[in-house]
Amino acid sequence: MFHRLTLFDLSKEGKIAAIDKVMATADVPLQQNQQSTHANYTLQQWRWNSPTEEGTMQRVKKHETKYTLLLESIQEILSKQPTVDYVLQSSQQPIENIKLAVFDMDSTLIQAEVMDELAYAMGIGPQVALITARSMAGELDFEQSFRQRLALLKGFTTNQLATINQSLELMPGAQQLMQGLQERGVYCAILSGGFSYFADRLALRLGMQEAFSNPLEEVEGKLTGQVTGPVLDASSKVHLMHQLQKSLGLSIHQCLAVGDGANDLPMLNAAGLGVAFHGKPLVRQQAPHQLNQVDLGALLHLV
Repeated sequence: MFHRLTLFDLSKEGKIAAIDKVMATADVPLQQNQQSTHANYTLQQWRWNSPTEEGTMQRVKKHETKYTLLLESIQEILSKQPTVDYVLQSSQQPIENIKLAVFDMDSTLIQAEVMDELAYAMGIGPQVALITARSMAGELDFEQSFRQRLALLKGFTTNQLATINQSLELMPGAQQLMQGLQERGVYCAILSGGFSYFADRLALRLGMQEAFSNPLEEVEGKLTGQVTGPVLDASSKVHLMHQLQKSLGLSIHQCLAVGDGANDLPMLNAAGLGVAFHGKPLVRQQAPHQLNQVDLGALLHLV
């Protein structure tokens, strides 16, 4: 079994030393142990193997127990550290290099929920934002809440979309992340339950290859409160991710998925590496991995 622990320590208080001590006590045969200092955190990455196929069944079980206890000890230490982000990966095969990366848009690549921004421009912001928050927390069915919120935007002029788009701020580290992924030959796509007008422009802005989202329906320069075609929901994100993976000739283990809301969870759990980025409470509980302190650029250390 292959293991890789990547730790981002924002505290500067020596949390890394505690993990080193656990590794030494467990006598872990480290393949790699790297440390580097960045603007806002210290990065440490450990790689090791846990042998599971040697000798008698009794010896195999002994090894499995040893490494299970080691992983539990690591997670116990890190779970009590609010200024530490970490990703602990384990797999039967060597961890593959990421070659496909798919991202949610709202509150992941940008610091806003676009639908909420449109609603505030119409003077119904609090009403729509409440529905958005409940949907992202998994309290409401995504498609139902999406159509309910969108209907409230009927009459919004398409000329105003450009103004909203210009006001959207990137999530810290987004440009650094995309530049780094492009340099490594990673195919990048947006899979968003938001709107194509914004997703398409964001993909171009960040140098990404594709964007999939919901086209807004308009008549005579005004939104009708509907989209053209089926709503891109959680299951659509998973389907599109698999479609991209297969068309690129990749395994799902070579796919990174990043998002923050409940409708991202199926995608995060299906990808080879699924990361909840500053996720909602439900998403933090159910996602395979999470990053809550660092910016998006930190993801480059995982690919």
